[in-house]
Amino acid sequence: MMRAERFHTSRGFSLIEALIALLVLSIGMLGAAAMQLNALQSAHIAYQRSIATLAAQDAQERLWAQIAGGTCPNWSDAREGNNGIDWYDAWSGYLPGFSDSSDVDSESNGSSSECGFTITISWDEPRASGEKPEFIYHVRLPQL
Repeated sequence: MMRAERFHTSRGFSLIEALIALLVLSIGMLGAAAMQLNALQSAHIAYQRSIATLAAQDAQERLWAQIAGGTCPNWSDAREGNNGIDWYDAWSGYLPGFSDSSDVDSESNGSSSECGFTITISWDEPRASGEKPEFIYHVRLPQL
């Protein structure tokens, strides 16, 4: 008789307990999926920022290539570069909305002692709250 009582007291999980465990597991899996989506979105934003940095470095290199004449280069001359590819055309394929608001402005104000430029990189970022990030780089080139 003692054996029969022991068997009745351990019946296992009820259907309600199994459904509650499944609900808790489902909520956890949804949270993990949301974190994965957020991680992918952040990786894409980081990729776009890296491309923006490369575009600014390319603009700086194009200016450096024009400085050989001994005077502060003009952006309209340096923009096309030695390879004949326009700076805006080269980078607009990588960043959406790049050519609409990105620009390079001279800071020299006609002075022969200063040769500075402000490189503004801006693009559309619709995946992250639709904002339009903007990076501003200041470049000073030496006078030869």
